[in-house]
Amino acid sequence: QLKLVESGGGLVQPGGSLRLSCKASEINLGNFAIGWFRQAPGKGAEGISCISIYGGNTNYKSSVQGRFTISRDNFQNTVDLQMNNLKSEDTAIYYCGPVKTESSYSCTLSGLGSWGQGTQVIVSS
Repeated sequence: QLKLVESGGGLVQPGGSLRLSCKASEINLGNFAIGWFRQAPGKGAEGISCISIYGGNTNYKSSVQGRFTISRDNFQNTVDLQMNNLKSEDTAIYYCGPVKTESSYSCTLSGLGSWGQGTQVIVSS
């Protein structure tokens, strides 16, 4: 089981920005396509973004397309999610984890579990 740690969440006003970070201390994230997921209060978890092993391919859920950007640094062993123009509906606990993939050059928004504790994002005025 992967040991991942998410950080960077907080309280932000609508229209604001946050940068989430996913770090691993005991495994090489560079061996996995990684995704970001979120679970809003009273709702099920959803995959919102993913990045392929080499970082050349990304996917986004339509609700965050154009506002969120996923990136990875395999030397630092991190995967970040830059979130801009945040909306109240982005309020959720955010998690990172490995995702299903067909090759090293692709990723999907289907997770494989092994999430960390998550980081909470609250978008409110």
